[in-house]
Amino acid sequence: MDEYIDLLDKNGNKTGKTCLKSEAHKKGLLHASTHIWIFNNKSEIIIQKRAKNKDTFPNLWDVSVAGHISAGEKPETSALREVEEEIGLLLTIEQLDFISIFKKKVKHHVNLIDNEIHHIYMCNINFDFDSLKVQKEEVSEIKLITLKKLIDSLKLNNNGFVPHGENYYNLVLENLKKYNS
Repeated sequence: MDEYIDLLDKNGNKTGKTCLKSEAHKKGLLHASTHIWIFNNKSEIIIQKRAKNKDTFPNLWDVSVAGHISAGEKPETSALREVEEEIGLLLTIEQLDFISIFKKKVKHHVNLIDNEIHHIYMCNINFDFDSLKVQKEEVSEIKLITLKKLIDSLKLNNNGFVPHGENYYNLVLENLKKYNS
């Protein structure tokens, strides 16, 4: 779905300009997204398999929920909206724990350059997995995975996961370990 997003300068500050997400991707313009890692007290983490029709990394396992921050929207508001849209889970701002931002630029092909600053959140909450409802346009499947299995999978050349890169996954895994120790 195309939407208006804020454009950012190299420091991650809003420039005051907006454009459609498709235009930002076509031109490689810097913009923001949210990544939310959701897990329970049993060290089980929700991961999602990206829908087969996605422009980037279709059918690969990914963060619990991710999405672009709409124009004028705060990162935490975007995080709450994306969680509800993609898996049907209602959260509050107090349940989100901001851990960091992470800048990433990937040239998928000449007309698709993903140049983003990810706002990364952790969410430790007990939930009824069977009551979650996936947004089929974005997500083909969700499942629970233990922290140990996630670590093992990522060690095996990402083993079917979106290649966010070693630095990104190290940041996420270190924070997940803190919650699950």
